[in-house]
Amino acid sequence: MAFSSSISLHDTQCIQKGCDKMKALGLILAGGKSDALGKLVYKRASAALPVFGKYRAIDFILSNMVNSGIYKVGVLTQYNPRSLMDHLGSGKEWDLDRKNGGLYILQPYLGMTGEYWYRGTADAIFQNTTILRRGDEDYVLIGSGDHIYKMLYNDLFSFHFAKGADVTLLVKELDETYDITQYGTVVTTEDGRITEMYEKVENSLTRKAFLGIYFMNKFLLLDLLYDSVPSGKYDLLLDVIIPNLSKLRVYAYEFDGYWRNIKKGIDEYYKTNMEVLNSKQIREELFLKYGRVYTKLKDYPPAKFTGTAKVSNSMISDGCIVSGVVKNSVLFRGVVVKAGARVENSIIMQDSVIEEGALVRNAIVDKNCVIRAEQMLVGDFEPVVLEKWMVI
Repeated sequence: MAFSSSISLHDTQCIQKGCDKMKALGLILAGGKSDALGKLVYKRASAALPVFGKYRAIDFILSNMVNSGIYKVGVLTQYNPRSLMDHLGSGKEWDLDRKNGGLYILQPYLGMTGEYWYRGTADAIFQNTTILRRGDEDYVLIGSGDHIYKMLYNDLFSFHFAKGADVTLLVKELDETYDITQYGTVVTTEDGRITEMYEKVENSLTRKAFLGIYFMNKFLLLDLLYDSVPSGKYDLLLDVIIPNLSKLRVYAYEFDGYWRNIKKGIDEYYKTNMEVLNSKQIREELFLKYGRVYTKLKDYPPAKFTGTAKVSNSMISDGCIVSGVVKNSVLFRGVVVKAGARVENSIIMQDSVIEEGALVRNAIVDKNCVIRAEQMLVGDFEPVVLEKWMVI
């Protein structure tokens, strides 16, 4: 199939006059299963993973979209969606409970034509083309719900139009703290046009990684999907973008801020929380720059510290009651650390209780767990994980 150029009259006007009146639809891919996260996703999607004391992973891309003026967002869910749907609700915390636009939960369903479970990222969007066809948005921004970063997309939009691009991908030069073999990488010309892409290969020619963000004209996206998905090509990157690099003008917009993909595994999830805990610069970037990070509100009282509490270098959220020792740790809402208990280098999720004399070190304790008096939960070379509702 020969694709029609995505450079429409409206694109040309955006190039000449700027993009103030441009409308974009946001699509968040939040339905994948991550075996690497183990017990942390037995009962939730990776996009619903709690982070930094009171947030969920999906809060970051949702807030990025809203702060960038995108007020119609579809969330494509599939694996263990209950926790994610409970968190999102009507979207009011992100100002998405609105008459025009709003938040759409896009789940797979069984219809008269025999729809299937989503078989890949392209198939997930293909099964929901109604949201593309019925809206008055000319463009679509597609991203992942389990990536932690903060940005306004407006500069990416301007870059896209200035280059006359068909597709623009968000990329970042990764340093040695990232395992580059776990990421797709790109090779670009001097002006940013992508000439080659590699998906999770050994000995990559570059450390410039693709961050899972796509921006393109929605009619071009529809053309690409109808040309690929019916013939059994279900992955947006591998089956749609990469095979068409020579036919389309695909450009890379470089992002230089903090970025982590917590879906990569338990170590990555733990590292991300600890980096935010230990770096004022990262905290300021994530929570003070480019607008607020919005999340679901909960009615907890302020944290309480008794006379026996000793706390150092830790995040303590509202509703916590601390009577023991907490060091280099993240405590989510409603956590109780009783007198004589010690929590070190750990992540303790909502409403968990650490009883008298217990020791928790190098651990991730999921929601509603109890560490009984005098018990120990200690990780060695990697954090130990305690599943939801467990009592030890």
